[in-house]
Amino acid sequence: MRKAIISILVVLLLALLTQIYFTFKERNQLKSKLQTLTAKAQILSEENSEIKSEIEYFKQPKNLEKELRSKLNYKKPGEKMFIITQ
Repeated sequence: MRKAIISILVVLLLALLTQIYFTFKERNQLKSKLQTLTAKAQILSEENSEIKSEIEYFKQPKNLEKELRSKLNYKKPGEKMFIITQ
């Protein structure tokens, strides 16, 4: 009778230890995933801030015109444009 109780307790202890092992393993995986996602969130937050800054910059008509002129060779009606090549 005593051996049966000890055997049952050993089996229960092994089951409990196995469950604890898998719980810690899953915890570590989730912790790693959280760190990865936190890093991605930080990068996206920085990109978002940069985009918001650009939006504010381009909301100003003079800045938008400046960029149009420099990148797309925009000119106002009646203006002449000189393109210098080397």
